Amino acid sequence: MPVSKTEERHAGAKDLDLMHPARTLRLLAAGQQAAAKSVDGALEPITAAAVLAADTLSTGGRLAYAGAGSSGLMAMADALELPGTYGIPQEQIVILLAGGTASLGDLAGGYEDDTELARGDVRAAGITAGDCLISVSASGSTPYALAAADEARKRGAKVVAVANNSGAPLFEAADVSILLQTPPEVVSGSTRMGAGTAQKIALNMFSTLVGIRLGHVLNGHMVNLRADNIKLRGRAVRIVSDVTGVTADVAERLVDAASGSVKLAILLASGAKDMGQAEAALAKADQNLREAIAIVSQT
Repeated sequence: MPVSKTEERHAGAKDLDLMHPARTLRLLAAGQQAAAKSVDGALEPITAAAVLAADTLSTGGRLAYAGAGSSGLMAMADALELPGTYGIPQEQIVILLAGGTASLGDLAGGYEDDTELARGDVRAAGITAGDCLISVSASGSTPYALAAADEARKRGAKVVAVANNSGAPLFEAADVSILLQTPPEVVSGSTRMGAGTAQKIALNMFSTLVGIRLGHVLNGHMVNLRADNIKLRGRAVRIVSDVTGVTADVAERLVDAASGSVKLAILLASGAKDMGQAEAALAKADQNLREAIAIVSQT
């Protein structure tokens, strides 16, 4: 069996354990930077995946992330950020990490081989038609990731596959395949490094584009954030002020009047006569703020 790219040995890693620490770190940094460039070759499938996910969420479906080990952690990190950053309801986000919460204390490798666990996790989550599952695996052959994708597909869900080896089994029958062709790891097989870095970047890009397509980003601002702490409340006020040109004091009053909703506060500052009109404009625009601003500006 040929060695997969993610298991090959890096040409510059000979005598790595004997190198001066600074040289070692330069080599490690170069490895991460080279891996990061792999996303440049995956822009089209990342776009397709984001369109699929945004359509799923906008029609009330759920976005599920599945993975094991380091890849599972990358998937979980992206999933956990979506409600706070873009206000996507938590009930529309599903996380399937091999081993569940037990893996957060001990990232044991045995879970990644358990195909029945994966299928059971998909069934327990109720993944079905109208949902979309993102399955992530550096090798593209992790049994848990493969079984989760297969079970989700059998239940009618759309499947996006993310892997770092060309020809990965995970890509077979996926609706969208995202290949991140990362070079061999400086520490052979340690895919938490280069492969994980590329996965993190690709997932960041994917979920950000999802937020943009859902109308939750305006002029580079996250206008559907969940302002549930002091820092985010301050950010909400700054966003309203920057987008509309009102003073910080006025922006704060509008955020209060809108019960913390950045979108509604912006609409109030943009001409909506009251909360009812602002909410109606947002509903008419399918929550797209730019379109809602146009609606209230014309009334």
